[in-house]
Amino acid sequence: MTRAQPYDREKALDAAQDLFWRKGYHATSLKDLEAALAMKPGSIYAAFKSKEALYLASLERYFLGSRQALRDQMAGAATVLGALADHLRSYGDTTGAPPHGRACMIVKTLLDTTADDGAISDRAQIYFEALRDEFAGFFRQARDNGELPPDANPDRLARRYQANITALRVEAHLGGDPAGLKDLAENMAQEVEELGNGG
Repeated sequence: MTRAQPYDREKALDAAQDLFWRKGYHATSLKDLEAALAMKPGSIYAAFKSKEALYLASLERYFLGSRQALRDQMAGAATVLGALADHLRSYGDTTGAPPHGRACMIVKTLLDTTADDGAISDRAQIYFEALRDEFAGFFRQARDNGELPPDANPDRLARRYQANITALRVEAHLGGDPAGLKDLAENMAQEVEELGNGG
């Protein structure tokens, strides 16, 4: 009797994340997961316990990847504000693969889930706020470095910055005019750069 090949957890999570990100939690069926993960229902539940647990693992993977990508982009930058501006500019280019061509999975989760999905919506809220804290930390660093005036409010700037990223990603998700999206991202990036001039 041929034994089933052991599943690759990382590969399975990659596939689940991509599927959930595209379709959302409720619209993703067990049949969808079977096809995407190339696993039988029993194997999926043995590996991940439940659809909810698999979604939570996928969402965590998305969050950690997004946070690390941000940190990598910020590392070694000449100026904090310049790096934050370039991060915004990157969302104006949708010629490559996701994530920039899709709405944020965390935001989509917050909009897609209900009170009955408490564990998922609560986790998404935690991740959303954690990313905002990352942005606030960079603005705080910029203020401490003298790139921002002493009275700058990093938390308020972070909230605005996160809102701009969300808007850019929704625009990209809707598939509008690429040139218009690039211009919008450039305008937002210049606003960040102008903060260093007292703007």
